[in-house]
Amino acid sequence: MIFSEKDIQQIERKGLTLKKVERQIELFENGIPFANLVAEATINDGILRLSDNDIQQFMSYFESKKDIISILKFVPASGAATRMFKFLYSFLEEYDLEKGSINSYINKHKNNELSLFFIGLDKFPFYHTVQGRLKENHPDFDSLSINEQGLKFVQMMLDHDKLDYGNSPKGLMPFHEYKNQVVSTAFEEHLYESALYSSNNESTKLHFTISEKHNHKFDEEFSRIEQKVEEKTGSKFDISFSYQKESTDTIAVSPKNKPFREENDSLLFRPSGHGALIENLNDLNADIIFIKNIDNVVTYKYKNEVAKYKKVLAGILLKIQEQAFNYLHLLDEVVVNEEQLIEIGEFLVNKMNVKISSEFEKYSLKYQIEYLTEKLNRPIRVCGMVKNEGEPGGGPFWVKDESGRISLQIVESAQINKKSKLQKQISKNATHFNPVDLVCGAKNYKGEKFDLKKFIDSKAAFITMKTKTGKDLKALELPGLWNGSMANWNTIFVEVPLITFNPVKTVNDLLKAPHQIK
Repeated sequence: MIFSEKDIQQIERKGLTLKKVERQIELFENGIPFANLVAEATINDGILRLSDNDIQQFMSYFESKKDIISILKFVPASGAATRMFKFLYSFLEEYDLEKGSINSYINKHKNNELSLFFIGLDKFPFYHTVQGRLKENHPDFDSLSINEQGLKFVQMMLDHDKLDYGNSPKGLMPFHEYKNQVVSTAFEEHLYESALYSSNNESTKLHFTISEKHNHKFDEEFSRIEQKVEEKTGSKFDISFSYQKESTDTIAVSPKNKPFREENDSLLFRPSGHGALIENLNDLNADIIFIKNIDNVVTYKYKNEVAKYKKVLAGILLKIQEQAFNYLHLLDEVVVNEEQLIEIGEFLVNKMNVKISSEFEKYSLKYQIEYLTEKLNRPIRVCGMVKNEGEPGGGPFWVKDESGRISLQIVESAQINKKSKLQKQISKNATHFNPVDLVCGAKNYKGEKFDLKKFIDSKAAFITMKTKTGKDLKALELPGLWNGSMANWNTIFVEVPLITFNPVKTVNDLLKAPHQIK
């Protein structure tokens, strides 16, 4: 691939290298292999099910440690709320007031989403805000027909010159309405939840990845709620933000894998998905890091139950990590005997889901020590898994890599070869689903930060078809943050209850019980 001097300057201005861009083009040319599923992870085969006694023990263990470690919560929050309102944008585009009622439009289009939206209208957290604006702008609003009122309500929510909710960051959307019409955003709910499992000796630390253009909006929101949240939680907050780095953008290509060029002949680069955020995570410094999506929050009455399982996952991480660190010090400093090596191997297999090579016993003592050290000395993630209720997204599987190594992975449906009967069947048999509920140990046994970029499987990327100015192009998404970006971490999957998973993918999700006060 020949790039001009001008191209190379553009590449370097983004913080990329020519070699990196050439490797990206190779991925387009060669294609990206599907994940090779060996089996679905199930209870007692990759997923840990906890007894009530286990839950209490791990919670207590976390509580005993939380004031002597540093804790941080990492929340990817850069997305706009546009997709939440997809069916409402279609309605605004297609509905003609003069051609019939909203009900006739719903029946004609068999639009159950729109029907549910209007049935539940007064239960949405933004209802009173929208109504208030409508009555300011239209003093005669109450005398309009039901259809006019419905149309104007949606226009007030979504039009660019009105509330423009679809272009608001999802984290700053009204998610819950409390007494006296006090509205809470997803951002605010994350603060309340995090205070329940932060250290008593330091501020509650949260880090949000956001779009640079929305930086001031998050600052304004924190200024607005800081005093209230701190008074209610008794906690001080230390909030930081970062943006997806330009150096993680990927080159776009034509359907024939040639660099896609803009009208001015410059190269087109695109943001590379949430996998780019491994760079942001890598910049953070804490003993344990909780990861949770921005839209997965609940109202206050469910918060203690959700926080309980955060503590449980963190307790498991700390317990496992402590034992792993003890073994690593042993391998580092002492001459270990065969019995100890067997004990360490059993710990890796039984507690950390690591498959030991069948050739292990044939290795020399020196190489056995190196092998076990390399397997143990990795970042650890403990991931909550909920029962599969048919939600779209990733799930827990045993996966074989190109070297024949088998490990536990979170695999997205796009990574699965649907043309293979076997792969399709394994995918269909999955009993659990990934709600993005992680607790991460990103430091080694010497207290040093791991370089998380060394544990990425660069081949677990995605290629998607897009268009730009009417032309087709191929885009590359980096390995997902909890998929390929963490492929070489040590992984523990734990069953957690459904109450821990309450995403708001569509606006109607706000009508579900965990988002309602009554």
